[in-house]
Amino acid sequence: MTSIFNPQEKAAPCRPATTMDLLSMALEKNNLRVWALRLGLSDEALRTARSRGRLSPVIAGALAEDLQLDPAQWIIIAALETERESACKTRMVQRFRKSWPCLREPRDSSRA
Repeated sequence: MTSIFNPQEKAAPCRPATTMDLLSMALEKNNLRVWALRLGLSDEALRTARSRGRLSPVIAGALAEDLQLDPAQWIIIAALETERESACKTRMVQRFRKSWPCLREPRDSSRA
């Protein structure tokens, strides 16, 4: 039984950031069409990326820069997302996850 008085309870570890988290942060400020125009992309580019579940490294970097986030971090995340699962990928994800702060969990759209 858990208790609010139990100081040994730990917060759940954060999950790795994804470029879809970055896109969600961007969409909190503007819609896809505005971002496409702002980044000099076709209207379809961000919709296609969203349907694929990942942004390209250059789009992720440009979007992060406009959101005043570290573009290098997001370029690396995007590059790792495109890689097949391997021991090397796992090692790199673990390495970067240790060096970067956790992202906040995305808002639950059912509560909005």
